[in-house]
Amino acid sequence: MPEFNIVLAISDTIIRKVLTRRFKDTDYTILEAKDGNEAISRIESENVHLVVAEEMLPYHNGFELIGISKSRNIPVIIISDADLEEKLLEAFELGADDFIDKPFSPNELFVRVKNQLKRQETT
Repeated sequence: MPEFNIVLAISDTIIRKVLTRRFKDTDYTILEAKDGNEAISRIESENVHLVVAEEMLPYHNGFELIGISKSRNIPVIIISDADLEEKLLEAFELGADDFIDKPFSPNELFVRVKNQLKRQETT
């Protein structure tokens, strides 16, 4: 199985570290980003296969990262604690490939990531 680079753009250090640990010993390399600027830098400088981003990030929000990622044909999973249908619809209208509500389990995110990358391999 090939190795995939995943930008994990989450502002909360503890959550970011827990999720990074969940992906340890897999074929996924986590490229951590604590804000939108770091995420954009990673997207532009690394060979990225998937972006997982919180909706609410400092500097550039997750919705802004959708456009940047999609211009490079990189799938995006948005994480949001806004339990509003309008946020879900906005994310999908902007081109998000998946959406996950907070709170979520690291295992659920792992499965969603795996499914997105599997789809990417078959296209």
